[in-house]
Amino acid sequence: MTEMTDATPPALPARRAGVERVTRETRIRVDVDLDGRGRGDVRTGLGFLDHMLEQLARHGLIDLMVRTEGDLHIDGHHTTEDTGIAIGQAVAQALGDRRGIQRYGHAYVPMDETLTRVALDLSNRPYLVWKVGFSRDKLGDIDTELFREWFQAFAQAAGATLHVETIYGENNHHIVESCYKALARALRTAVAIDPRQAGEIPSTKGTLGGLPAPAGPA
Repeated sequence: MTEMTDATPPALPARRAGVERVTRETRIRVDVDLDGRGRGDVRTGLGFLDHMLEQLARHGLIDLMVRTEGDLHIDGHHTTEDTGIAIGQAVAQALGDRRGIQRYGHAYVPMDETLTRVALDLSNRPYLVWKVGFSRDKLGDIDTELFREWFQAFAQAAGATLHVETIYGENNHHIVESCYKALARALRTAVAIDPRQAGEIPSTKGTLGGLPAPAGPA
């Protein structure tokens, strides 16, 4: 008769990270927990960006704290880009060597008349394909052209191959929000641990990208 035991699998290490980024243009603190419950606590000085990052946390089921002080007396560019860098760095640090993760994720997110698709590979080979257009120059307090800068900065710093495409849509608010929600859902899948390959690097090379995740642009 086989003896029964109460052995339980070893607990996974906490996948949390904190990043501080200080330049002459911005001062940023980011804390992230990839295995959180979707709690967002975001203050960047740009209300619309705060709203989008709260969507990233909620729909990605990651806990995300962001504090940004930027040179908003100039414009929102440095604040937006550098916040993307810091969040990407925190995600990369929390992933470590990316052992056991699903690695790939994708999502289609409809929002009223808008449909956006995001495909993501946490490959450690950063690349952004951005096929998103706007009919307005501003949403709230942020220039719409800066959303591409945020996604570019995030992809670079997180070591992610990231394809974002709004397939159709008219309302600019819906377009942007569907992009962040689709990223959140794709990221939620990609960072999840695959129980069939826990402890394994998800690549035939034995490494992802061959190099540590980049720190992002200066």
